[in-house]
Amino acid sequence: MSRIGKLPISIPAGVSVAMSNNVVTVKGPKGELSQYVDPSIKVNIADGEVVMEIDENSPVNYKQKQAFHGLYRSLVNNMVVGVSVGYKKELELVGVGYRVSNQGNIIEFTLGYTHPIFIQLPNVIKVETKSERNQNPQIILESCDKALLGLVCAKIRSFRKPEPYKGKGVLFKGEVIRRKSGKSASAK
Repeated sequence: MSRIGKLPISIPAGVSVAMSNNVVTVKGPKGELSQYVDPSIKVNIADGEVVMEIDENSPVNYKQKQAFHGLYRSLVNNMVVGVSVGYKKELELVGVGYRVSNQGNIIEFTLGYTHPIFIQLPNVIKVETKSERNQNPQIILESCDKALLGLVCAKIRSFRKPEPYKGKGVLFKGEVIRRKSGKSASAK
């Protein structure tokens, strides 16, 4: 049995969890999220906790049930944390001439290409950009949906991945890039 799947999820104050037709809906101060749960997993909501159990009578094989057990527990837990506390990711642009600005949920990047790059974010994600003198430009993204936030961060990062020779690119705040020496250092 999944060790993660066995753990109960405590529901904080101000958050409500409901289940209908194999869809778990979580509402809280930061928003509302819903997630489909496979019928081989039973969801019990009682006493301020959500507990996931494997349905022994379902036709799905046992290995798959175990995998679903941990998966859906983690997804529901991420939803509960998201609607109560929220998630936040910070990215920084390292490179000469790299700039970022936003108008509402539309972000404009200048990353050394011949054209600016525009990306429109979903309404669930709040964005803030900072450009201070002698500092790398920063993007701060906040959302209640952890998966969507990670997807958007990966998309933004794909515009200019960090490279190991000069350390330029779009990085997560505090990320350390393993640097390589160039040709001249190794040619002897």
